[in-house]
Amino acid sequence: MAQHIDRKLRLTAAFLGAVTRKDLAAAFRRVNSATAFDIDRANKWLQGRAQPRQLSVYEDWAKLLGLDRPGAWIADCNVEAFADTLCQRHGLARDELDRRADALKRASSSSAREQRALEISGTYACYSNAWSPYYRGQLIRGVCKIEAKGGGLPGAVATYEELLPTGRLLMEGPIAIAKRGMYLSLQEPGGDNQFFYCFFPPSPPVSVLGGYMTGATIIGPEPQPSVTRIVLIRLPTITEQLKVWGGYLPPTCSIADDLAALDLKLDDGKAADTQIKQFLTGTGCKGIDQISTADFRALLEIFDRRWLGQRTSADQDQSTVNPLPRAQASAVSSGPRS
Repeated sequence: MAQHIDRKLRLTAAFLGAVTRKDLAAAFRRVNSATAFDIDRANKWLQGRAQPRQLSVYEDWAKLLGLDRPGAWIADCNVEAFADTLCQRHGLARDELDRRADALKRASSSSAREQRALEISGTYACYSNAWSPYYRGQLIRGVCKIEAKGGGLPGAVATYEELLPTGRLLMEGPIAIAKRGMYLSLQEPGGDNQFFYCFFPPSPPVSVLGGYMTGATIIGPEPQPSVTRIVLIRLPTITEQLKVWGGYLPPTCSIADDLAALDLKLDDGKAADTQIKQFLTGTGCKGIDQISTADFRALLEIFDRRWLGQRTSADQDQSTVNPLPRAQASAVSSGPRS
C-alpha cells in the first residue's frame, strides 16, 4: 500500500523547483504526455487525504526523478529511503531538500486557508431558537456576513447582526476552519456580549452551515448561560430587505416564505420548513439548553457555605495554635532567634 505520498510529492516538488500543483503536473507530462497525474486529485494527495491508485502514476514518477527503481518502490518505501535515494542519485544535500519541502508545505497550508476562506465568503440568513424568556418557543433571525481576509493573516472574519426590540445587536470576530469543524468567536464592539459558534465542517458549495451557538441571554430579567442550535442559509443576492430584516420570527410564519422575501425561493417550501425545524429542535429536545438561575443558586448555597465553613474552621485552628494577642504575637515573632 502506498504511504507518505504527501511528503514524497513535496520532496519531489522541492527537487524540481515546482511551486504549484500545475508545475508538478507539467513535470509529469514532460515524461508522459498521457500521464494519469491529475491536478485536481493532486490537491488531496498533497494534503494526505488520498493517494494515486494507478500504478502508471508511480511509473511516471520514477522516470521523472531518474531513479533506477520501479514505480511500485516509490509507492511502498518509507520517506527516509525515498529522500536518501533521491539525494544520492542527484548529489543533493538532504537538509536542504527537507528545508525546501517544509517551505512548500507552509505555503500550501496558507494557500489552502485562503481557498477555504473564499469558499465560505458570503451573506447568510440565520435561524436559531430564542433565548429570551419573553419569546420562549420562537425562532430568532440574524444576518451573518463572512469575508475572506488576505495579507499576512489568511483566513476569514464574520459579522453577525440581530434586530432586537432594544436595538440592533452587532457581533464580529475571527473564523477558524479545522478538519473537525468551523469555529467563530464573536464579540460586541464596545460592549461585553460574546458569542461562540461551532459548526459542522463546511463543504462546497457551502449553501448552508449548521451547528451550535453559545452565549448569554440579551433580553431578560437576568443573564443566563445558553446554547442553541443554529442554521445559516447562504443568500444568492443582497437585497434592500436585509436592512430591515431580522428579529423574532412570528410563530405562524413559514421559514421558506421568510427566505423568499430575501429572493431565495425554494422548490419545495414545506419540505424545507420541516427539515430546518427538525434540525433546530432535534429529536426529543427543544433545540435549546439554558441553565436556570435557581439551579445555579442552589449550587452556590451548598458550596459557598462549605467554602466559608472551611475558612472559619481554619481561622479558629490558627487562633488555638497562637492564642497571643496580635500585637504580642507580632513582638514575639520579631524577637531574636535562639
